[in-house]
Amino acid sequence: MQISFSAPSTTSGGALIVAALAGGAFTASAAEADRMAGGALKRALEVSRFSGKSGQSLEILAPSAVKASRIILVGLGAVEELDGLRAEQIAADVVARLLACGEKSVHFAIDRPRGLKLGDAELAAHLAMGVELRAYSFDKYRTRQLEERAATVKKVSIGTKDVAGARKIWREFAAVAEGICLARDLVNEPPNVLFPAEFARRTKKLTALGLKVEVLGAAQMKKLGFGALLGVAQGSAHEPQLVVMQWLGARNRKAPPIALVGKGVCFDSGGLSLKPAASMMGMKGDMGGAAAVTGTMHALAARKARVNAIGVIGLVENMPSGTAQRPDDVVTSLSGQTVEVLNTDAEGRLVLADALTYTQRRFKPRLLIDLATLTGAIMVSLGAEHAGLFANDDNLAAQLAQAGKQEGELVWRMPLSPNYDKLLKSKIADMKNIGSGPHAGAITAAQFLQRFITDKQSWAHLDIAGVAWQDGEQKSLAPSWGVGWGVRILNRLSKDHYEV
Repeated sequence: MQISFSAPSTTSGGALIVAALAGGAFTASAAEADRMAGGALKRALEVSRFSGKSGQSLEILAPSAVKASRIILVGLGAVEELDGLRAEQIAADVVARLLACGEKSVHFAIDRPRGLKLGDAELAAHLAMGVELRAYSFDKYRTRQLEERAATVKKVSIGTKDVAGARKIWREFAAVAEGICLARDLVNEPPNVLFPAEFARRTKKLTALGLKVEVLGAAQMKKLGFGALLGVAQGSAHEPQLVVMQWLGARNRKAPPIALVGKGVCFDSGGLSLKPAASMMGMKGDMGGAAAVTGTMHALAARKARVNAIGVIGLVENMPSGTAQRPDDVVTSLSGQTVEVLNTDAEGRLVLADALTYTQRRFKPRLLIDLATLTGAIMVSLGAEHAGLFANDDNLAAQLAQAGKQEGELVWRMPLSPNYDKLLKSKIADMKNIGSGPHAGAITAAQFLQRFITDKQSWAHLDIAGVAWQDGEQKSLAPSWGVGWGVRILNRLSKDHYEV
């Protein structure tokens, strides 16, 4: 789909999108479109329940005197409640109804309301972002009904008084959108296609953006001492991989980087602690943390972010076989700490343990954030609306919370406390990989990870098990199973606080 910016116009062909504020008052473009349509919009308004609330829309077929094929009046709501995210959702809702309806072009003639904090260029760029994210699809494996599903809309133009400014902002927004869609693609891929080596191969493509990408195989990791990660992988026919992505965009290329670490379990059967059949469906998405890290590194590189950033992802499959890790095994992690594995389905924390240790030792980052679809327990607490945030640094936690609010990727801070450590005590090793009993599952998982964080390291853990994919009603900006959660919050964190 081609997205462009131009001066506002009510004389474009295709679908014309105009707007009204709360109460039904037309903006200037809507008033002009109504005049050209001989008052058809106002007449339609009189027999509808449209009141200009955000999320409402009213559609009429354009009279013959109007060049457009149809006019859609959308509600902006109250000016004080209209922000970038709301603008994106408005555009996404419009595009959702038009994508496959037969229209080939769409023009947004949405005037910036007086008093809006967003400038003309910002408003236009956010509208474009909504279009881009909603237009995403993952249909590569469909062979039937392709014509019915295919998008007919090929061109979308966004009207704005500041065309140059909108294009400049959109260049950055488009880079982030590309990262989100990359993360979605990775999560949506079936596990027989996206096994660890294939995932690693796809990260190599990021070198075209200026990223340095290294891949460590099983032999290299064994030599280094990745006992926890390799223990998870030993039951699979597919060799594990550790991918290291480096973006050195700061003026001082030797400045300590921000580091992002992602759990990349390309399929999680539970291992010998086998999951029930219903719980195993969807476990191709257990690499959502690694997908988010990869998408974020794409976004940072594509927009030439002034930051040094490291992305490390541990890629494995957790499978049952004659060589699989057993309950009661003891593994020695890269840190030297030993772990008694009592449940092979608590594998993600083992993968992260070694990846976190490796990242700290090699790169000595200024901050470290890991993302993982780690526990079902976080979904019991927070559902599918918030990711769980655990941190040893109040400032970093606050920055993440603010970034998430701005970008619509909400987090809720959960506690860390030495009082939970007793739940991880092992009778024969330094720790066990699950807590004692059914309580505080997400917290004990975070407490486990914290044992692999050095004392002075600023660190946050994002448990994204409830937000990485969606099985129920789809969000307006995410039209597929894989959401791409994490790219926006991490990109915003970098842009607002760590770029120079």
